[in-house]
Amino acid sequence: MSTTLQTQRLILRRPKPADWPAFRDFFASDRSTSLGGPVTVGKSWRHFASELGHWEIHGYGMWTVTLRGDDKAVGLIGPWVPADWPETEIGWIILSGDLEGTGVATEAAAAAVRHAYEALGWDTAVSYIAPENTRSIRLAEKLGAVLDQTAPKPEAYPDTLVYRHPAPVAAT
Repeated sequence: MSTTLQTQRLILRRPKPADWPAFRDFFASDRSTSLGGPVTVGKSWRHFASELGHWEIHGYGMWTVTLRGDDKAVGLIGPWVPADWPETEIGWIILSGDLEGTGVATEAAAAAVRHAYEALGWDTAVSYIAPENTRSIRLAEKLGAVLDQTAPKPEAYPDTLVYRHPAPVAAT
């Protein structure tokens, strides 16, 4: 199974230890509020280690998003299935604030949804989103996901919104 995806502007690759500073800086900032931040460097390190560990356990996980021609981590987007999640999730974090609103998240998340359904064989995918995270809600809706008020929620996040992604339409 490929650990790299490519889109028109982006490379989505397996996270590596060198991505840690960008992740740490994001979780130290106010931009991380909808994901439980800002957090201490120790908690941020454990979050990042879980990204690396997810790949070891499952053989896939959220990809580090980079711009073509530059290996700097600007986001993490992709399949995320912690042991206590009730469903398979496509998650996203744009680490670089100057890229918000450029379509990078949409481009990467669309590739991740397609990969989850086609390469991983998922028959469903959701995104768990904090109610105040309007940017993530807009992204989910742009991807065609719809609010599923009957979906189970992670026990640790009972107030989260669950957006269900449709299966991608096959290319003709």
